[in-house]
Amino acid sequence: MDLKKFEYWFIVGSQDLYGDAALKQVAEHARIMADEFNKDSLISGTVVLKPTAITPYAIRGLFEEANASEKCAGIITWMHTFSPSKMWIQGLAMNRKPLLHLHTQFNRNIPWAAIDMDFMNLNQSAHGDREHGHIHARMRLPRKVVAGFWQDREVRRRMGVWMRAAAARLDGMNTAVLRLGDNMREVAVTEGDKVEAQIKFGWQVNTWGIGDLTAHLSKVSDGQAEELAKNYAVSYELAPDLAKPGKARSAMLEQAKIEIALKEMLFEEHAGAFTTTFQDLHGLSQLPGLAAQRLMEQGYGFGAEGDWKQSMLTRCAKVMASGLAGGVSFMEDYTYHFEPGKEAALGAHMLEICPSISQGKPRIEVHPLGIGAKADPARMVFDAAPGPAVLATLIDLGGRFRMIVNEIETVKIEDAMPKLPVARALWKPYPNLGEAAEAWILAGGTHHSVYTSALTDEYFRDWAEMSGIEFVFIGRGTKPDRLRDELRWNEAYWMDR
Repeated sequence: MDLKKFEYWFIVGSQDLYGDAALKQVAEHARIMADEFNKDSLISGTVVLKPTAITPYAIRGLFEEANASEKCAGIITWMHTFSPSKMWIQGLAMNRKPLLHLHTQFNRNIPWAAIDMDFMNLNQSAHGDREHGHIHARMRLPRKVVAGFWQDREVRRRMGVWMRAAAARLDGMNTAVLRLGDNMREVAVTEGDKVEAQIKFGWQVNTWGIGDLTAHLSKVSDGQAEELAKNYAVSYELAPDLAKPGKARSAMLEQAKIEIALKEMLFEEHAGAFTTTFQDLHGLSQLPGLAAQRLMEQGYGFGAEGDWKQSMLTRCAKVMASGLAGGVSFMEDYTYHFEPGKEAALGAHMLEICPSISQGKPRIEVHPLGIGAKADPARMVFDAAPGPAVLATLIDLGGRFRMIVNEIETVKIEDAMPKLPVARALWKPYPNLGEAAEAWILAGGTHHSVYTSALTDEYFRDWAEMSGIEFVFIGRGTKPDRLRDELRWNEAYWMDR
């Protein structure tokens, strides 16, 4: 994904009391900063410098322009001098773009011997940004505040995190979730308010019949499938029975046809994510397994059993993680390991785990599924790479959405599992398995989640903030009893939002 196509408008505040000479310096400093931001690999998008904001009419015009821009993913504000915050009220009130308040100053150090009142008047972000921050708080605006010197790596890293979250938000507002069939019957966590999701996130959550997919599938030729299988042979290890004609190879080629048909549908419907369910496979010989894995690897979101919330959250994470080391996948908690000192959770799914999280080269195999009453499907089998990761899930509480994120450490699977031919990950959740599970359940966390070794909780926190939803973090310092109280306090805070 080309994240440089997303623009972040840099609006620098001042006022017309300081004279033209000072305003020229403000504009020049802002230009230098914008240019340097755009040269830094930590800044994922394109910083677009706007004219210095010195009147309420100009400020309102900038926000009107930003709202109308299809490229603008967010707005960065910084007060180089004092900029009276009443000038900003109309613009901020109409703003529909994510907001980052950068609290910095152009000079790193105080010029002790040379400092005078001219310098003080020009370089007064220390109190100009406090005036600006006050109006944000007064208006109760969601925003991220990044404070520090603008050339410091940590400042730019935090700006970059916010940019990636803002890119995912704008991407979500311009894409659809293609649901093939409905949700798995009688399951609560895969349900949700699709209208509220479109209001809150901009997601278009619509349903297509499985017949629409089979219609596309019927047009895919054997030659197209064989051509795609050549790519499989290069990118992955193939089980021996897949390299020769026979039942197993035919199963793999059927998944290739499903991949081609699904990708055509996704393109036609401008969809960035999709769902399937094993209870609605009429006209398909297999549950999409390898096909779903492959499409996730290409950046599409996926949710099993009709779980459109995690499907689109996977897509959001794919956008945020674009170009970063590590991977993103749909995930499900399956079973626990309670051996003292080695407590861990084993995550997997029937078939659909993204190979972007794999350690080493995935292997394509064909095995019985045991559910769905269909033919044996092809799938990639692998272990997830060890290292730090997070699990994120999005739930509908009936009156609002809540995001839950758990910090985890993926560990190497030491023992062979020859009778479990699926992709899998083994992790130790923080603070520990017992307390993490208690906290997750207290918060209403689902058995479906997004697993990522490329992102931290900060990315999801920024996305939740700009989306206006509750964020719950479970990490090293989490205590379930304390979290229970926090969840009750959150009920009061989010009741009217």
